[in-house]
Amino acid sequence: MLLTFLLLLAAGAFAAEIPRTWDAEAVAKLEVPLANVKATPVHISEADYYAMPERKIYRSYPVYHPAREPRGYQQWLAEQEPQIVFDISTLKSEADWIRAGEFVFQNPLSFGPVFFGADDLRDPAFFESTGMPVAKDGTIAFARWVIRQKGKVELGSMGCNTCHTRVLPDGTVVPGAQGNNPGDRQGARSMKRMAEVAGPDEVLKRLRLFARQFEAPWVENDPNRELRTWTLEAFIGAGEAIPPGVTARSHTSLILAPQIPDLIGVQERRFLDHTGIVRHNGIGDLMRYVSLVQDTSVLARYADSAPMGKPGSRYSDEQLYALARYLYSLKPPPNPNRTDSLSREGGKIFEQEGCSGCHTAPLYTNNKLVAVDGFEPTAADRARLDVMERRVGTDPRYALQTRKGTGYYKVPSLKGVWYRGALGHQGAVQSLEAWLSPARLSRVKGHEFGLKLNDRERRALVAFLRTL
Repeated sequence: MLLTFLLLLAAGAFAAEIPRTWDAEAVAKLEVPLANVKATPVHISEADYYAMPERKIYRSYPVYHPAREPRGYQQWLAEQEPQIVFDISTLKSEADWIRAGEFVFQNPLSFGPVFFGADDLRDPAFFESTGMPVAKDGTIAFARWVIRQKGKVELGSMGCNTCHTRVLPDGTVVPGAQGNNPGDRQGARSMKRMAEVAGPDEVLKRLRLFARQFEAPWVENDPNRELRTWTLEAFIGAGEAIPPGVTARSHTSLILAPQIPDLIGVQERRFLDHTGIVRHNGIGDLMRYVSLVQDTSVLARYADSAPMGKPGSRYSDEQLYALARYLYSLKPPPNPNRTDSLSREGGKIFEQEGCSGCHTAPLYTNNKLVAVDGFEPTAADRARLDVMERRVGTDPRYALQTRKGTGYYKVPSLKGVWYRGALGHQGAVQSLEAWLSPARLSRVKGHEFGLKLNDRERRALVAFLRTL
């Protein structure tokens, strides 16, 4: 083994040390228990996981706004041969693995309409009605054209890029950032169109079945059970109310839809997801987290609940390792906000107000958990999970009434907050100015730090936060 390593080192090759993703012992230690410990998920076995077939990752191609698509592009796509782009025999260097991880990041899991369909993305009116952002080169960053069979061009979406890509106001694409695909609003538009074709009653029936994924039967007053009685108009209204940067994905809540996390800097985070449900102690844990999100959470048993899905395909260990290396490599966009006298003043206010106690430099998070009101961790869990004594009074429902309800929120990092949008674990606030305004408490409670500043101090603190 040592000789092999020395030979690789001499040759300038990268020796990838790939963890086993679904190692039974590692999976058992991965998640923070739910607030209702008896409902903590029981995942599929190691043997059942590796019995699932591995995905093939085909070459994919950019999707353009209809007014920006190169002439003859669709015909050219139809002439392309299917190509498998993930081949471990070609991965010799760290850069090779990172590039392969980008292919995985862009790999679609759906080849049919979800938030949008192929017809939508070829209709200029779709962009006007939904506010779908377009990159400066005319591409749509949240979907890809895929050739799995020559002559058949499929629209692929629901890969990592569909949610974790942001298009800045100048058209710059930032992979891994908190996304701004207005997906749930697009979903509401699709509901209306489906109702015109299939009829309102049929669409409502499908929506109520779809909404069962949000239920947490062990929660006494589970708000998501209300969805069984919702009207079609109520579902459409809920989708239209969810802003870009927020999405009701599997195992979360349509009523308490969470903010989409920023994955840039994820290597520095000890807990993943807003409720800190996954412990992140190395690249293997990130690989397991991706597998949970994409493939296995629907196969888990919660309390007496049956699994919500059936086994399908999975990413290979090599594909997950490459993806994790890619995510670890991501950098924030260049920050246009320069340090000046106002931001320096804001830095002092940041310290004076005690912000650095939780949002500690240089990561601007202390990487700890905060218990929510209505949940009392044991002394052992406080020490084992590094739980803060302080509480911040934010809305506890997402941390108590969903399938991710650990009873905690993690302390988020403030790095890169200047390019994000939809703030707070539910994305209920759109700007730093609004977050630090006392008026926020009439609508979004908790985290009252910084709300007693005067206008000058508030402007200075915002200026400082935008330099991070």
